[in-house]
Amino acid sequence: MKSIETITNEYGPRLAQQALSLGAIRLQVQNPFTWASGYRMPIYNDNRRLLAQPQARALIAEAFEAMLKSLDFDPENIAGTATAGIPHATTLADRLSKPLSYVRSAGKDHGLGQQIEGLGQSGSYEGARVLLVEDLISTGGSSIKAVQAVVQAGGICPYTLAIFTYGFETARSAFSALDPACNFHTILDYDVMVRSAEKQGYISSEDAVLLRTWREDPFGWGEKHGFMPTFN
Repeated sequence: MKSIETITNEYGPRLAQQALSLGAIRLQVQNPFTWASGYRMPIYNDNRRLLAQPQARALIAEAFEAMLKSLDFDPENIAGTATAGIPHATTLADRLSKPLSYVRSAGKDHGLGQQIEGLGQSGSYEGARVLLVEDLISTGGSSIKAVQAVVQAGGICPYTLAIFTYGFETARSAFSALDPACNFHTILDYDVMVRSAEKQGYISSEDAVLLRTWREDPFGWGEKHGFMPTFN
C-alpha cells in the first residue's frame, strides 16, 4: 500500500503543473500580490480555476481516492466545504458512490437555519464516518470550524483532505488541538509546488529561494524585501 508521502510525490507535481498552467497558483516574487489582509505575498491561490479542466478535476478525485486507500479509511459520507470544496467533494462522492453533504461557514439566517445540507430528515450524520473535503488549508481556521460542525451534527470525522496547503505551522497546531482528533492531508504541499515550478521553468532558482523564505515568515516577508503592507 502506498504511503501518503508517496502519493503526494506522485500526484503533487502533476497537480502543480495543472495549477500553474490554469493560474490556480500564481507566483510573483518581484511584484508580490496584495492579499485581503493588506500584506504583500509572492503567491496567490485560486483553486476554482481547476474546475475549468475535467482532467484536473479527475486528477484531484483520483488522488483523494488513493489517499483514502493509504489511510485505510472508508467514509460513509463525503462532506465538502462551501463553496470551493463542494465540486471536488461531489466528484469524489460520485466516483466512490457515496452520499454527499456540504458544510457552510455558518448556519442560514432563515428557514431551518441549517449549516450542513444533505443530511436528510434527521438533520444528523447519525454516527457515520465522514470525510471532509477542502480546497485550501491556509491557517486552518475555516477547516477547523467545518470539522467541528460535522462532529456537532453527529459525524465521525478523523480526516480532512485538501488540494493544497501553504504549510503554515498555525494550521498544524490548530488541527493538533482538535478533540476528537482530525488529521489533514493535501495532494500538493508548498515545498512540492515550489520544486515543480522551478523544474518547469515557471520561476528561477533565485525566486525559488525567496519563496522558501516566505514560508518561514509570511507576514514579515514583504516588508523585509521592500514591499510594505497596505492597510485600509
